[in-house]
Amino acid sequence: MIAFHPIYVHKLPENHRFPMDKYDLLPRQLLHEGTVDQAHFFEPVKLKDEYAEAVHEKKYLERLKNLELSKKEQRVSGFIHNETLIKREWTIMEGTRMAAEKALVHSIAFNIAGGTHHAFADRGEGFCLLNDHVIASHWLLKNNKAQNILIIDLDVHQGNGTAAMCANEPHIFTFSMHGKNNYPLHKQISDLDFEAEDGIKDKSYLYELEKSLDHIVKSFHPDFIFYQAGVDVLESDKLGRLGLSLSGCKKRDEIVFEYSKQLNCPIVTTMGGGYSKEINTIVEAHANTYRCGYDIRD
Repeated sequence: MIAFHPIYVHKLPENHRFPMDKYDLLPRQLLHEGTVDQAHFFEPVKLKDEYAEAVHEKKYLERLKNLELSKKEQRVSGFIHNETLIKREWTIMEGTRMAAEKALVHSIAFNIAGGTHHAFADRGEGFCLLNDHVIASHWLLKNNKAQNILIIDLDVHQGNGTAAMCANEPHIFTFSMHGKNNYPLHKQISDLDFEAEDGIKDKSYLYELEKSLDHIVKSFHPDFIFYQAGVDVLESDKLGRLGLSLSGCKKRDEIVFEYSKQLNCPIVTTMGGGYSKEINTIVEAHANTYRCGYDIRD
């Protein structure tokens, strides 16, 4: 099952459209090639405020909804704030929460958006206003739908907001594998961090990924997984600084999905970043994630 957000992508300000176009192009590609059909998609509505308030500071949420953040705070968040943007953010959060519900039934679900891992409890950063993985994780735990949740964050940027928000949560294990020299400048401490050097290639990256996942399962036994599958690890990425090929990025996804299958864990995958020069490269890399997920879990 795949959450799709068709309206709010197109209503973003023009200066935020690229690489936002991928959110429209990816489902079109998946449908065109027959990886999925229309019945696989669901369209979320806005997240209930109570779910956001469970992990974010209420005062921050009120200021966000009322468009009261200062120009400086908006610059740090990466967005010029408007009502459409805020509605989009609440809808993306619900997409990941609904995907978690559906993964409990279907073993795997995706959000064509999400992975807003730079959002903290009291502020937004790096194009992230609310933290969907933390919101959905808390919802699962509170409703006794999961006991131990593993967040695998393989975006090129560290999941700093996620790490900070889950630092004192023993039932959520945060693993971030990211570029050592990339944003954010000041990293938070995840339960496990691997900092990749600039230009790391497929073989070394995949070796470290498998080693890290093996290490996690020795001390933590998840029954649910969230996967942040950013494709800004590609060598072609304008911001990433790493050196993975398209095939290496696809292998990365295969490793994660096979890991979830071996552990018999439902898994929710969110899109994350991707900033290659050619939009076709971005869409193909993201499409590989969906292909791998369906192939392994079928």
